[in-house]
Amino acid sequence: MKTVTSADGTPIAYEEQGRGPALILVDGALCARGAKESLAAALEPDFTVFRYDRRGRGDSGDTQPYAVGREVEDLAAVIAAAGGTAFLYGHSSGCALVLDTVLRAGRTGAPGIAGPGITVPKIALYEAPYDDDPATRGRWTAYLGDLAATLAAGRRGDAVARFMTYVGMPAEQVAGLRQSPFFPALEAIAPTLAYDHAGLLGETAAVPAGRAARITVPALIMYGDASFPFMRGTAETLSAAMPHARLRALAGQTHDVDPAVLAPVLREFLAG
Repeated sequence: MKTVTSADGTPIAYEEQGRGPALILVDGALCARGAKESLAAALEPDFTVFRYDRRGRGDSGDTQPYAVGREVEDLAAVIAAAGGTAFLYGHSSGCALVLDTVLRAGRTGAPGIAGPGITVPKIALYEAPYDDDPATRGRWTAYLGDLAATLAAGRRGDAVARFMTYVGMPAEQVAGLRQSPFFPALEAIAPTLAYDHAGLLGETAAVPAGRAARITVPALIMYGDASFPFMRGTAETLSAAMPHARLRALAGQTHDVDPAVLAPVLREFLAG
């Protein structure tokens, strides 16, 4: 494990492995850097893969108050530690952080984000969880309200359970999860659910097509054809908005994509 200091002084923990161009893996909700270990192992023959603990997770710090700009600075600091140039792969809500970082940094970097300019040659996104369906807007609003209340009351376990229920986990499985040996690790990073959802995805979680249209780097937008139905529409909207994006469906994949299926797709796009 190594650490890099973000612009506000927060230590950000990361690991690197492999050889070749730098590739940074950006996790989604309730994941620390160990979640992408198998994917990193599959990619390390061709890339120097960076896995990092996002703010408030694992061995990274959590300077308050939270702001999306601070998470952008964290990722920019990891890019700087990788030599200033890196491909970015985002999974789930990590996609939103990748988009925000590229918009802030631009293709050739921007002063003030993490010291020297940074370069992001390409990005790959798997199932950004935006949703344009107005029928789900009420569920999202109710979820954000419940999440805020449980976290304010210090009920981290309830916050994790509410998230799991929101994404469709049956009640009996949620009850079993709460008894599992790794549930305390989920409780420890429960506050970051607000970072991902209220912060990165926002009050409506609508697809940010207008902002995506300003992404000029080559992008690969992916979804699993066995995943939540709305993911396809979201991927299609994002890929249509970005001027240099391509769309790809991964056969048989759910939101929990198989690294053995994903790795060759990433390798082909990033090395091409």
